[in-house]
Amino acid sequence: MSKRIHDDNSDDNETTANTPQLPQKKYFRQRAHANPFVDHMLTYPVKPDLFDWSTNDGFPNLYVKNKSVVEFVDIGNTYIAYVFARCGYGGLLTTLSPLFPTKLILGMEIRPKVQEYVLQRILALRAQNKNKEFTEPGSFQNISVMRMNAMKFLPNFFEKGQLEKMFFLFPDPHFKKKKHKARIITPQLVAEYAYILKPGGIIYTVTDVRDLHDWMVKHLDAHPLFERLTDEEMDADPCVNAACNGTEESMKVERNGGTKFRMCYRRLNAAKFSSNDPSFEWPGFPLLMAEGDDDEEKKG
Repeated sequence: MSKRIHDDNSDDNETTANTPQLPQKKYFRQRAHANPFVDHMLTYPVKPDLFDWSTNDGFPNLYVKNKSVVEFVDIGNTYIAYVFARCGYGGLLTTLSPLFPTKLILGMEIRPKVQEYVLQRILALRAQNKNKEFTEPGSFQNISVMRMNAMKFLPNFFEKGQLEKMFFLFPDPHFKKKKHKARIITPQLVAEYAYILKPGGIIYTVTDVRDLHDWMVKHLDAHPLFERLTDEEMDADPCVNAACNGTEESMKVERNGGTKFRMCYRRLNAAKFSSNDPSFEWPGFPLLMAEGDDDEEKKG
């Protein structure tokens, strides 16, 4: 009897030892900020259809060329002084995965150690749930992460009108006026997001910095291809709850007693703004900074 109990315990220990464990964040620490304007050692395709999403660190069991594409993307440059990194430590990815098990969901992270942490987390979750069907909720086959500068190379990965949802959660506020051009929401970047979002696609923004929230709302309001979702629409969208409450960033804001500001925008159909419509007039991109602001910053 005692030998059988001993053997059973040994089997349990062996099973535990053979099951990949989730990585520990303490082994993946890195500097809070990465300059998006410098050249990083990154690999990217010349055009989207040249990239292979079927690799082991992509979507090996769900991606089928010319039949499936990435539709959800978590991007941005998160402010580490308050929370964790760019696409976070995978919190949004793992929250969305069981909600949309057949959608391919990608996180983009510019810093190598954080990207490696998220990748190891995803691979461990896949291994721990290897007995589930690939399209079954909780299999985590539909999420992945890549090291990439999303401010530079999004059109290299995504076709026009490809994406259904884009998430910008707790982006770096870049408080100094001379740094505002490095914010993830700018007039030029919003135009790029409008290009890769399909009509009806949604942009989700969440931050705990009121000034940044006002900035993002201002520039998204200014673009003619985006309109705000109503409070009722946001309350009914499960992705809003995931973005506001299902990430490490949001949990840390709550622990610190902070306030979260949300706003979501729908991509409109471009046909609504035909040049043949005499009632429509778009003023163009607003300036990021007024003329002479750089000189004032230098004097200050």
